[in-house]
Amino acid sequence: MKIAITGKGGVGKTTLAALIAQVYAETGKNVLAVDADPSPCLAGALGFPIELRARLHPIAEMDELIEERTGAKPGTLGGFFTLNPRVDDIPERFSVLHNGVRLLEMGSVDMGGSGCICPESAMLKTLFTHLLFRKDDVLILDMYAGVEHLGRATVDFVDAMLVVVEPTRRSLGTAAQIKQLAADIGLKRLFLVGNKVRNPEEAEFLRKETPGLPVLGFLPADLAVQEADRLGIPVYTHVPSMHLAAEEIVNKINLEVKETL
Repeated sequence: MKIAITGKGGVGKTTLAALIAQVYAETGKNVLAVDADPSPCLAGALGFPIELRARLHPIAEMDELIEERTGAKPGTLGGFFTLNPRVDDIPERFSVLHNGVRLLEMGSVDMGGSGCICPESAMLKTLFTHLLFRKDDVLILDMYAGVEHLGRATVDFVDAMLVVVEPTRRSLGTAAQIKQLAADIGLKRLFLVGNKVRNPEEAEFLRKETPGLPVLGFLPADLAVQEADRLGIPVYTHVPSMHLAAEEIVNKINLEVKETL
C-alpha cells in the first residue's frame, strides 16, 4: 500500500500521516514513513525519542552523500552529474525505527523553476521513485501541498493520495488545486480527509463542498493534540478520539483502494 498525504500548510497532514502509520504498524505491517516536507516534523508527531531524532537528517541536506552518488557538488548548476544515482541503500541506512514505524526524512530542493536540474533534485527524484517500487507493506509519504514529486511514470504505484482539509472554503480551494494538478499527471485515486472538525455541521459542510473527491472520514478538533505535541508523545496514544478516527479512515482506505484497483 502506497499512500501520499498532502494539503494546505497547517491543516494537519503530518498528524494524519503519523496516525495512519501507527494504525498499520499495530496490525503488524512493515511501515516506512517518509517525511517529504521542507520543514520535517513527522518524527515529533510519531513521538520518536530525542536520541532517535538526532540521528535523522534530510537526504537533501547531505552534501557529501549527494556528491558521492551524483559526482557533483550540491548547489551547482550545469556540468555533468549522474541523473540516476544509487539510492537502494538509503532507506535502511538513514532511517530510524520506533514503535514499528521506520522513518526517513527526504527534505526538499528549491528548484528555482520547473526546468532546473541539479544534483540534489536528481538524488531526490531517484530516491522517490525507488521508494515507490520497494516492497514495504505500507509506504506513507508526508508531502507538502502539490504533486511535484509524482511523475507520470510513478502514478500507477501510488494507491491513494489523501488531501487533508479543514472545514473552510480556503482549505477546500487548495484541495481543488491539488486535484487539478493530480489530474494533469493522470493520478485519479484521490480522497478527502477532514481535520479539526468540531461538530456534525462542519462535517456536513465538507461532504457538500468537496471538490469532487470522495470523503474518507474526519479527525475531530481536540486540544489534546496540541498537548501531545508539547509533551513530545504521539497523538495516537494520547488522544483516543484521534486513534479511533484513524482506524476508521484506514479501514476505508483499504476498502476504497481494493475497489478501485
